[in-house]
Amino acid sequence: MPIIDLRSDTVTRPTKAMMHAMTTAELGDDVLGDDPTVIALQEKFAALLGKEAACFVPSGTMANQAAIRAQTEPGDEIICHDGSHILHYEGGGPAALSGCMCRTISSPDGLFDEDAIEPLIRPGDAHFSRSRLLSLENTHNRNGGTVWPLEQIARVTAKARSFGLRTHLDGARIWNACAASGVKPAEYAKHFDTVSACFSKGLGCPIGSAVAGDRETIRKVLRARKLFGGAMRQAGLIAAAAIYALDHHRDRLSEDHANARMLADGLAKIPGVLRDPSQPNGPQTNIVFFELAPDARVNGPQLQERLAKEGVLVLAGGPRRVRAVLHLDVPREAIAAAVDAVRRVMA
Repeated sequence: MPIIDLRSDTVTRPTKAMMHAMTTAELGDDVLGDDPTVIALQEKFAALLGKEAACFVPSGTMANQAAIRAQTEPGDEIICHDGSHILHYEGGGPAALSGCMCRTISSPDGLFDEDAIEPLIRPGDAHFSRSRLLSLENTHNRNGGTVWPLEQIARVTAKARSFGLRTHLDGARIWNACAASGVKPAEYAKHFDTVSACFSKGLGCPIGSAVAGDRETIRKVLRARKLFGGAMRQAGLIAAAAIYALDHHRDRLSEDHANARMLADGLAKIPGVLRDPSQPNGPQTNIVFFELAPDARVNGPQLQERLAKEGVLVLAGGPRRVRAVLHLDVPREAIAAAVDAVRRVMA
């Protein structure tokens, strides 16, 4: 039986049609600014987000960190949720690459409202760091792929701007947020100075992300990309995959969301498996977290190890918390097999 890989939506492999698009792409030298496929992708992405310009980069981490570098100075402070990707999973990038600190907001679902902003704004005094950037994450990875309501984003970003802050959206999975909410990418993006998005999460590309914003900010992002070692030569090869994904893989994301709900419902029926508190009503998008009961015979790492022997790959996020992510390489018929494997291991 084929391996059922639920570790992340980054494990996907290009489809045959995507591979054809890649191997037939017109190429140039993106460092010199003349790769026509990269140019086409950047223009397409910027238009999709309703922004003036965009910059293609190798990874989501670089996209976020280049956006931070372009909008801050050393000693500045970034306001974000305490479960943010920029804080936990980007190698200390804000401090190491931009000299910035993070000041965080706590909540169980990765979301917060405008009243959380003002208490974190630093006084305009030389003793303090400067509150400079608000960063939100949509969907919110660490808290189960939760989706920000558009009205809430509008309130939070308006409050931040009233204190002179710039705003950044870590939209690594903005495609999932749009599929779940029906909100167009530009509707989310209009509330932010910069927006990053991944093509290798959900959309099935082998590599690549982008940042969109106004022309002057993207000029700074481009410089940060060079500084961070992310400038690529014949990058049209992978930009072609992103163009194909934007045209063909966004509409099918609702299938992953339906499969995630099916998986979560199946797991919840297994003795010793509990729904994650961050997802009391089930997953909103394609990320499923579940917990193991205190009296379960296995812990998270043991479950991960034993499931691998059953041909099902998941990631333990702690002693009792486990994550499974649905994507285009996991068909509907694999869900029942994954649930059966968990049931066997738990028994």
